[in-house]
Amino acid sequence: MPRLDLYHNVVRVALVKDGWTITHDPLTIEFEDLIVYADLGAERIIGARKNKQKIAVEVKTFASPSPVTDLERAIGQYYLYLTFLSKQEPDRALYLAIPERSYYNFFQRPSIQAFVKERRLSFFVFNPEREEIVTWIVN
Repeated sequence: MPRLDLYHNVVRVALVKDGWTITHDPLTIEFEDLIVYADLGAERIIGARKNKQKIAVEVKTFASPSPVTDLERAIGQYYLYLTFLSKQEPDRALYLAIPERSYYNFFQRPSIQAFVKERRLSFFVFNPEREEIVTWIVN
């Protein structure tokens, strides 16, 4: 089993507060001869038709001395998981969970915003102290 991220339980609580039901902890993603684990799987009912929205979440702290290195590692995981999810569960969207301080201190840089937009990276920002989701960035 994968090691839990520092903010794993914080993000779990934040998702529940935001109306999500945690369905997997972790979410096993199998593709051909490889198994990987996203931190969380969740779903919620949307609209009057009772359709389910399903997501996979990979929690990131961005706590190392180099946020660029953290981003490089996160992006590698993101696209690996996205590729496998598209084969296994094409209706499940993938999100990175990013702490609020990292969002304001790093993700607001014009270069990073351009990268996120061009690479169509989807993530949400959470406040670790309040255990709440601040904003969703869907690309």
